[in-house]
Amino acid sequence: MRLVAVIIIALMVAACDQGQDITGSTPICPLRNTSYNPRDINQCVSACKSCDRGTTVTCTTSCTLRGAH
Repeated sequence: MRLVAVIIIALMVAACDQGQDITGSTPICPLRNTSYNPRDINQCVSACKSCDRGTTVTCTTSCTLRGAH
């Protein structure tokens, strides 16, 4: 029984670490374009799609929630 518990915990821990941590890299990406305006919905969606690899639907929702028009 202990072996099963150890295996389950090991699988849960292994599932949590599936990729590299890229924290901090996303906000820099849109700033490469000097004319980037985060309040412009078109620019925000384009930056989201290229920098975050999002889809039009998720990026539009994200930009709208951030205040882009």
